[in-house]
Amino acid sequence: MSVLERYEPLVDDPDAFRAACERPLPHVVRVNTVKATVDRTRRALDEAGIAHEQADWNPRMLRLPEDQPGTNWPYVHGWLHGQEEVSAVPARVLDPQPGERVWDACAAPGSKTTQLAALMNDEGVVVATDANIGRVAPLRSNAERLGVTNVAITNEDARNHSLKPFDGEGYDRALVDVPCSCEGTIRKNPDVLEGWGMDRIEGVSGVQKGVLKRAVEVTREGGTVVYSTCTFAPEENEAALDYVLGERSCRLVEFEIPLAHSPGITEWAGESFDPTVARAKRLYPHQNNTGGFFCAKLEVTG
Repeated sequence: MSVLERYEPLVDDPDAFRAACERPLPHVVRVNTVKATVDRTRRALDEAGIAHEQADWNPRMLRLPEDQPGTNWPYVHGWLHGQEEVSAVPARVLDPQPGERVWDACAAPGSKTTQLAALMNDEGVVVATDANIGRVAPLRSNAERLGVTNVAITNEDARNHSLKPFDGEGYDRALVDVPCSCEGTIRKNPDVLEGWGMDRIEGVSGVQKGVLKRAVEVTREGGTVVYSTCTFAPEENEAALDYVLGERSCRLVEFEIPLAHSPGITEWAGESFDPTVARAKRLYPHQNNTGGFFCAKLEVTG
């Protein structure tokens, strides 16, 4: 069984799902409102003769049908940042507010970190953590190019994240966009499925559960945690949610997104999950002409 065949029982239109996965991914950029407004950036693209169209669901996302994201002057000057359209969903669901304390648990190379900062008007603090020291450099570079000043970077395993450097105070919100098997990125990187197997899924699922559990621990009561991946695998998605619901005081909450999606699944491969995992959202490539994604929103209850 191929990777895509494994997930066909989960989708409403297997033929459309497979066809979308085989098409190249559209080029998309996010307007960086720390440096420029959406209108000013669009005028700059017009003046440079760069075709673009605004995403209906998010005015800060621009599709570039004829241009690579990093080959224009607004990008070089930090007005734009290349970011796959559906990957902008988790930060919007988290909805950070200016002045809050936010943790980005798996931050590099910084697309979501800088998106969080922009949503916060560069006020408050975003603690951006990554375990891979080699990925911290591009995280810093992107933050600097985009003019973000409210980001503090830590190099540590998110499963052992310490609040000591931050006065031991819990976060208002946490984004947990974990490393995964990346099946949903097949349109951008067709080679991602080379050597794919259950060993890869099982290898990352334990890390994902540990990071999500730590995020709940370091977020204050009443705070929000958003969990996301770019994989179709239930072992990395609903199973991680089911695990943390049994380990920590939190609950999955309903949320809306202005994109076509499917609910989380409650059964897979003979296993049953907490019924509230259906409140999560699965986004398949054929539904919005994007990559594949998974997103869930949790409230910390104790």
